[in-house]
Amino acid sequence: MTTTDTLPLRDDPDVPRTALGRGAREQRTTTTVRRLPWGAAIPIAAVSGLLLDAAFPSLGWWPLAFLSIAGGLWTLMGRSIGGAFLVGLAYGAAFYFTHLMWVVQFLGPIPWVALAGVESLLFALGAIPIALAYRWGALLERRATRRFLLPVLIAVLWAARELLLGTWPYSGFPWGRIGMSQAGGPFAEAASWVGVAGLTLLIVWLCACVVDWAARPAPRRRAELLPAAVILALLLVPAFPTTAAGSLRVGWVQGDGPAGYFDTRSPGDVLAAQRQASDALLGEPMDLLVWPEGGVDSDPLNTPATARILDELVANAEAPLLMNAATARGEDTYNTSMLWEAGSAEQMHDKVNPVPFGEYVPDRWFYERIVPDLVGLIQREYTPGTNPPLVSVDGIQVGLAICFDVIYDSVIWDGVRGGAQFYAFQTNNADFRGTDENLQQLEFARMRAIETGRAVVNVSTVGTSQIIAPDGTIIDGAPADSPAAAVTAVPLRTGLTPAVLVGPTLTLIIPIAALGGLLALGLLERRSRTTSLPPAPASAKGGAAAELPPKAS
Repeated sequence: MTTTDTLPLRDDPDVPRTALGRGAREQRTTTTVRRLPWGAAIPIAAVSGLLLDAAFPSLGWWPLAFLSIAGGLWTLMGRSIGGAFLVGLAYGAAFYFTHLMWVVQFLGPIPWVALAGVESLLFALGAIPIALAYRWGALLERRATRRFLLPVLIAVLWAARELLLGTWPYSGFPWGRIGMSQAGGPFAEAASWVGVAGLTLLIVWLCACVVDWAARPAPRRRAELLPAAVILALLLVPAFPTTAAGSLRVGWVQGDGPAGYFDTRSPGDVLAAQRQASDALLGEPMDLLVWPEGGVDSDPLNTPATARILDELVANAEAPLLMNAATARGEDTYNTSMLWEAGSAEQMHDKVNPVPFGEYVPDRWFYERIVPDLVGLIQREYTPGTNPPLVSVDGIQVGLAICFDVIYDSVIWDGVRGGAQFYAFQTNNADFRGTDENLQQLEFARMRAIETGRAVVNVSTVGTSQIIAPDGTIIDGAPADSPAAAVTAVPLRTGLTPAVLVGPTLTLIIPIAALGGLLALGLLERRSRTTSLPPAPASAKGGAAAELPPKAS
């Protein structure tokens, strides 16, 4: 590390407290924040961004997330506002342009550059408060405050940035959350206690403690072993136990039909592929049959021929069918999951967060002027759903999430609070064949199982489909790009994990704590600077009058 900054550490034992004057104040700057030179900071930030991508599937090397965060924080120490933005941009661009490479498969490079670019810019803006916290925290008088509260604030600021990216703009895109990278690691079970946002906060806090410890050499104390104790606790504390409530025989079908946006197909081809793959299950006892998102490529509510095919399947399977199709009701179009039972679908759930520029075009009038050919490809405009993400099968509540809705906390929490005993995640990955998107989404499904203590039936049109136990392990599954069908005994659970109970409160507290903590630190820094100034000389206090000769008697 290179010491180049001039921010003082006021508890330096080599600086006499009684020293006055400019010279003494300059002497206090001998112990400084260690700031990397630009020639090292930008490359380290970029490499850190690449390491974070490698922590997610397809590589899935989860320890790299810790190295990535530590490297990113190190590059921000001692930075100015502009410097923090540039370093954050290097980190964010290296991560998002790599992590979201699969977007190119869908609509080409322009949407990829737009999405990754916006995420990178927002990430860079979020680096500025972290850099300010480091600069202001370096001036705190009390070592204990700096050692313990500053890493907490850094973690809260990072977690708040994640929440912002997950909610704005256009409902956000919470795809690269730190907590979601840990499904294969030993800390994943902590998500059942604190949720994905809380897991991110804990991981960043641990990294911030290590970075602070390494970057500011000082006498070591036992209290500074707290991060090690937290790591040990995270390794030893098991997932919160939910209550077993039997099992349900669930049939699931991966038809491997031509379900992609640009696949060559005729009307009904996707339905035919799903129907053909389902024949292998006929005659097997099951309580529910699950098809993926887009498994029916016509609206069964308005297409009698499609409804008759589904009626026949339900009768032969002797079980209701949980299927998905685009439906039109009035002037609105929805991405809808339906429980089809003997000629009707009385239970339905519409996708809560349609994908911007995939399932609808926000501000279409504006973007048509920029890329009219691309925007013109998206003719259908899905309306956000408002009905609960639940259906009931013989009194058993099934939680739902359609495709990318799996990454939105509120959809998952609403399902389990509504009584869901397991989840059915329906997705269509056909547009992203051969990319990491499929495996990344499966990682999110595993984390949701651990977070809620519920099994997950994750079914895709083209794969990879998996049945996930409440502890995140894989019960059953099928590889991508091949038809598959099976009946699996899915464990049922009741009871709410602490993550579900405190999740909404935590997502509210984190941004408030980030803003409040940064403001408080700024005020403390200003007060510390003001009180450290030496008293003015007596001659200065008297002004010009002090220098006048005494009056003659």
